[in-house]
Amino acid sequence: MMVTGDNSTNGRGESLVDFLARFTASDQFASIFKEGMGLVEETANYLDGPGRQDARLLDRTGAIAYATESMRLTTRLMQLASWLLLQRAVSAGEISVDDASKEKHRIHLSEIGAGHVMTGYEQIPVALKDLVDRSLRLHERIQKLDEMLSTKARVAPPQPSPVSHQMDRLAAVFKTARR
Repeated sequence: MMVTGDNSTNGRGESLVDFLARFTASDQFASIFKEGMGLVEETANYLDGPGRQDARLLDRTGAIAYATESMRLTTRLMQLASWLLLQRAVSAGEISVDDASKEKHRIHLSEIGAGHVMTGYEQIPVALKDLVDRSLRLHERIQKLDEMLSTKARVAPPQPSPVSHQMDRLAAVFKTARR
């Protein structure tokens, strides 16, 4: 199977499967896209509303832990949303696979993990911890999908079978012989 961004053929005139297009048109992608964008919105609403109030109740150590975790969270979600939007743009034909590959270097999925637990973490509000945990689970799933898509993209196009070449030659000979 080959990943293409267009309607390529395999040399015999048969269309190749466009794995990325099939994936981004799937219910699985729609679900993860909805979850990711919903988590971005939910996080923004929390951090701009109840999160501000929660942060005011923390001591200095807790406030530093809160600020650090909220920055990690927003950075992680920005990268995840960028990845999701990039996949959707390719699927919708808004950008080519080649352009997406060039843009992908700006998305750093491997650098946005949990980080180390810091002093004051135990003071962080449960609501923020929940958002962090959910974002980490989403991050893990998207990393797996990205690896899967990258692996599929590296698969070489199928080579014509020597048997199929011989069959084509035989068919041509018999076609000529019938005339």
